[in-house]
Amino acid sequence: MERKASTARSDLEEMLADETAEPKALPLSLLQDITGDFSDDQQIGSGGFAVVYKGIIGNRAVAVKRLSNALMDETEFHREVQCLMRVKHKNVVRFLGYCADRQGSMEEFDKKLVMADVHERLLCFEYIPKGSLDKYIMDASREWGTCYKIIKGICEGLQYLHENHIAHLDLKPANILLDDNMAPKITDFGLSRCFDENQSRDITKTILGTMGYLAPEHREGGVIAHSADLYSLGVIIIEILTGQKGYQATDDVIESWSDRLEGSQRDTLCKQIRVCYETALECRDFDPKKRPTSALTIVDRLHEMETIQVYQQFANLYIAPFNSVSLQITLRFLGWNHLIC
Repeated sequence: MERKASTARSDLEEMLADETAEPKALPLSLLQDITGDFSDDQQIGSGGFAVVYKGIIGNRAVAVKRLSNALMDETEFHREVQCLMRVKHKNVVRFLGYCADRQGSMEEFDKKLVMADVHERLLCFEYIPKGSLDKYIMDASREWGTCYKIIKGICEGLQYLHENHIAHLDLKPANILLDDNMAPKITDFGLSRCFDENQSRDITKTILGTMGYLAPEHREGGVIAHSADLYSLGVIIIEILTGQKGYQATDDVIESWSDRLEGSQRDTLCKQIRVCYETALECRDFDPKKRPTSALTIVDRLHEMETIQVYQQFANLYIAPFNSVSLQITLRFLGWNHLIC
């Protein structure tokens, strides 16, 4: 047993050093060892379905998620592992391994000792040091450059999941972690659904998720589809921009940011804020057909905006001093008439 744990420790250390390594089955003894036997001192988070511990391995750290026996059956655990084995993206938390252990334990029942099955289901992830997005949203000193980086990263991570036929179904700030560079990492796939290649939706009678982020068609009709994640995304972007979930007028949101933006970049950054906020409102439409058609549509919209802004900066420096009409002609040629002021 000790030799097996030692080998598994070496495997885990190698995985941490090699980002291309695939997740592996990990023995319970190793996960117990690196978390101090699931010590309260190493607990870094908890929720209704699991407790998360910081695991120390060499000079590195991992996050070990210990799932509740009472609230997750074998099928749900297999489904979460299946989803996690399929994802590898810079904006999705890296999955390192899993453990499904069943042991017999003598327990007292009705004044008699009986042999009971004890199930341990654990997941191991890269350790993300800065915690979850919900803490940053509450930071009154948050700055726009970081907010935009987070919004774009969440969109790109969600695009990757959807292209790999995965609906997250519990997207919220608490399930988005921030690394040392403030890059967002989508996590917690406990409610996720992996679709077949030709499948785009499903229906469930069991409605799980977090109120405030659940799409109305999922909450009321049990519809499982990628559009439900887009609704959640809209709520998250609004929270990042305003610090709250409720609706605000677009101009009020921009005005609230305006005084905090650098003067020379104010107009450009206000356009970014407007595009992000209007996209978020579109995502939050009660009618799924009126939301963006996909996460890719949103990512393309952000990329197009960035391209236009780079060109405008170039034009302002090199073209406008000679002939401002040239900029307008070029924008019309590219089909970007809406950017001509």
